[in-house]
Amino acid sequence: MAGVRQFDEREALGRALEVFGTRGFRATSMLELAAGTGVQRGSLYHAYGSKEEIFVRAFREYTKPFLAGAAEALTKPDKRTALVAFFEFCIQTFTAGSPSHGCLSTRTAIDASADSPRVRSAVREFLDALEGVVHDGLAAIDDGSDLAVDLRSAARLVVVTTRGLAVMERVGLEPAGLTDTAASLVTALLRG
Repeated sequence: MAGVRQFDEREALGRALEVFGTRGFRATSMLELAAGTGVQRGSLYHAYGSKEEIFVRAFREYTKPFLAGAAEALTKPDKRTALVAFFEFCIQTFTAGSPSHGCLSTRTAIDASADSPRVRSAVREFLDALEGVVHDGLAAIDDGSDLAVDLRSAARLVVVTTRGLAVMERVGLEPAGLTDTAASLVTALLRG
């Protein structure tokens, strides 16, 4: 039937995300996306129009559960425990797999942001949303502890640190070293 997709879009986007995660945005071709999704290249063009559109849709689907998991990690009784749990969640996410797959948002920010303003915008929206999750998670905790900086700055520092941790993981810093680095930031952010 004309106009009806002959493939499961959610499944195709999930498989496309795996291809992007392995190859990166810039190095991925439509031919590789067709092979990775099992959907003919013409059908992908017809459904999405471009590699960029496929990436943006797949990336947005990927970020939803990540943001939910990050928010869940922050639901602890005190800021220190919440931040430690948040960093554990992030580190586990980008060190998962063998070999580990790294952090798609950080890789894309480095790899593709100059090539595609739309992709850059999608990554920035995600990072802004992550900052909002951290801000709101910390704001909801009334444990009497003081932050060394204002809440918005603390949230931004936490998110920036996750990007640095993702880069350090790519150059071989083990999870224990990543965790130690995150713990140092938590100690620096929390007074007393």
